[in-house]
Amino acid sequence: IIDTAGINDMGILGDKRINSTNKIKRRIDAAIYVCDINRKEELDSYNIFRDEKIPHILVFNKCTSDNLKFSKDIITNYPDAIFFKNGSDINKIHAKLSDLLTSQKQSTDSFLSGLLPPGSHVILVTPIDSEAPKGRWILPQVQVLRDCLDNGISSSVCREHELVSTLSNLRKVDLVITDSQAFSYVNEVISREIPLTSFSILLASVKGDFRRYVESVSVIPDLTDRSNILILEGCTHNSTHEDIGKHKIPDMLKKHTGKDFSFTHYSGYDFPDDLSSYSLAIQCGSCMLNRREIISRERLLQVAGVPITNYGVILAWGSGILERAIEIFNNENQKSGY
Repeated sequence: IIDTAGINDMGILGDKRINSTNKIKRRIDAAIYVCDINRKEELDSYNIFRDEKIPHILVFNKCTSDNLKFSKDIITNYPDAIFFKNGSDINKIHAKLSDLLTSQKQSTDSFLSGLLPPGSHVILVTPIDSEAPKGRWILPQVQVLRDCLDNGISSSVCREHELVSTLSNLRKVDLVITDSQAFSYVNEVISREIPLTSFSILLASVKGDFRRYVESVSVIPDLTDRSNILILEGCTHNSTHEDIGKHKIPDMLKKHTGKDFSFTHYSGYDFPDDLSSYSLAIQCGSCMLNRREIISRERLLQVAGVPITNYGVILAWGSGILERAIEIFNNENQKSGY
């Protein structure tokens, strides 16, 4: 629960508060907009939530029998609002908020539900490099493993150089999920009959406009030298020479196109105010960002005419196996293991 800094302040400090609120606004699942019933001008800011289709509840406070009597136009124009008169009205807010959040719950909350039936078996290929946290997994791997358990799907876990022996010890494999960085090697090791995808692509399929991510890689050959590419990294970790966004993706793009692109990096919840200079945006798997933040970014980029893809999709494209990496998402092409 976040109490924002304000959305209709004035002055230099007020602008900073509004900018802070706008950043938060991108990622909220639901807003409670509290408006003083005696200050109708505050409704000008409320229209932002309505216009940008942000799930919200409108609450008028400081309501008394007298000022409600003189606010019939507000009551008429905002019939779904809550008019807060006393402490018992908090229950109305609780009930409405619960309904609002429940209505947003999506069947896509699961990565594997709908892709594989219960009883399936998957292999999770998790390379251990300098970016891997010592003694634990990164979040996408944890999330996918938990999703396997929730959906009655058994799993085997190995590093990339243990994949051959892992395959030989299993009777069947219905899907291999790999870290995107190992795409090329894993693609060569497993037979064509076994579906293949990555952790990042699974995240993309539930958090954003997956079709748009796939289609956007088609613009890469048409980019020119010094085209500015926006890299959006949800984490704020220190990078190394093996960092995907800072090094591996830029190096891959230069290798495949022979062009010298310019890269601008944003991390965490930071996002550029001006998108006019970018020719392509590449979003990470977004395990640290919620779906609402990703949808908001996609909308802003679409308005600016900037195509967007994600780490997993572009790494599959760079490995020459994008078609195979997304095949599992087409029900007609799903295949059983071997």
